[in-house]
Amino acid sequence: MRGLGLAGLLVVGAIAGAAGWSAVRLAGTSTQPLALERPSGPERIVILGYGGGDHPGAYLSDSMVLVSRDGGKQAEVSIPRDLWVQLPPGSGHYAKINEALQDGYNRGGVDSGGELAAQKVADVTGLPVTGWVLEDFQGFRQLIDALGGVDVNAPRAFSAQYPVNDNPAIDARWKVIHFNAGQQHMDGERALEYARARYADNPQEASDFARAARQQILISAIRHKIASPAGVLRFLPLVNAAASAVRTSLSPLDMAAFVAGFHAGQAKHVTLDSVLVDGRSAAGQDILLPRSGNYALISDYVKSQLA
Repeated sequence: MRGLGLAGLLVVGAIAGAAGWSAVRLAGTSTQPLALERPSGPERIVILGYGGGDHPGAYLSDSMVLVSRDGGKQAEVSIPRDLWVQLPPGSGHYAKINEALQDGYNRGGVDSGGELAAQKVADVTGLPVTGWVLEDFQGFRQLIDALGGVDVNAPRAFSAQYPVNDNPAIDARWKVIHFNAGQQHMDGERALEYARARYADNPQEASDFARAARQQILISAIRHKIASPAGVLRFLPLVNAAASAVRTSLSPLDMAAFVAGFHAGQAKHVTLDSVLVDGRSAAGQDILLPRSGNYALISDYVKSQLA
């Protein structure tokens, strides 16, 4: 289903909250608020960022976040892209979890990719997943630019090797990007570089866990900008950008109901660094494995953090 995904509805939801609305009508011309029925059980949505386009590896998910709302308990769980998992599930074949989206896409298209990636996140965390949202790099740039950029407080300075083009078939060269520590303004391209940077000269910024932390910093910056007067003034460009930038398994009303009950400021940020260790595959890939090879440690840890 093509439509307003979580990124876009977070835009709408945050603006609605800033304006004091109890709900937002997402379709039609009525100006009256729409009463949204919130599901009584846990809601867990996987957000996946990917490159997009027609080049090889375009559907490898560069970021994976499980957003959970279970009554008053809310959390964002970052899933590292290098986590070594069985793919397809139960096949005995192992690959990085970021290949799930690409594998499903190769078998049946984008929706199949979203379903397989959501299934793998559910397997790893031990939590049923109720939906997924996909956003490609260009969509991310559009959302940030429609917002007029965001202000980010970077905890550390670092430089990193970064691809010149999303598609190596167009330009396979690499460039060096640099970020200073402290407050700085980022447009869509700069924010994407900050979120994706991996080959950093500062060891504290060179891991998947560091990338996950930077992505959470960006999410907070986006929410802060959306709730500001400047963000409210950009309501229509934001909604238009969100509508064209994302793909989701859920209807706009289902997503709106989720956003209506999700309070970002109260969400717990969870990473898996305490239960994972560095490893290397038989093919020489850098991967992440659960301590002692016990995958139950991951689900037990996630459940303990969400309890």
